[in-house]
Amino acid sequence: MEASLMSWVQVILQWFALPEVGLGAVFLVATVSATLLPMGSEPAVYALVKLRPDLFWPAVLVATAGNTLGGAITWWMGRGAHRAADALRHRDDDPALPPSAGRAEGRAARWLVRFGPAACLLSWLPVVGDPLCAVAGWLRLPFWPCLFYMAIGKGLRYITMTAALLWMI
Repeated sequence: MEASLMSWVQVILQWFALPEVGLGAVFLVATVSATLLPMGSEPAVYALVKLRPDLFWPAVLVATAGNTLGGAITWWMGRGAHRAADALRHRDDDPALPPSAGRAEGRAARWLVRFGPAACLLSWLPVVGDPLCAVAGWLRLPFWPCLFYMAIGKGLRYITMTAALLWMI
């Protein structure tokens, strides 16, 4: 059973490595990496662009779209978590933070509320970017402006990271 599973995984990975499906693979990897799963999409974008330099802008745009979609999914997960927490507490007063939030969480939430959707420009940051999208959903920041700022931040990251990797390596 384990050997057949590993061979199946290997076939899937080889399929995604084909240049013909490179943009699809970049989209999928970028989408998944923008959720709360620990994964990076920059190596996939770099690998495709290294193989096919003519795909620099399409790869950056596809990765940005996928990563923004992943950020949107994470935003909705945060919003859903807030609804679930409200239902569990049987409260309708809609607090921005759960009652167990400490000083650090309160300070972070106040900072996010103060900057509003523009704070989602930082969604490209490692470690804190994906949770930032979830917290924006939890705080019920407006979806479309958050998505707009996520796309800008993530697009600038892909342009910068891919160009820097191509220049350095």
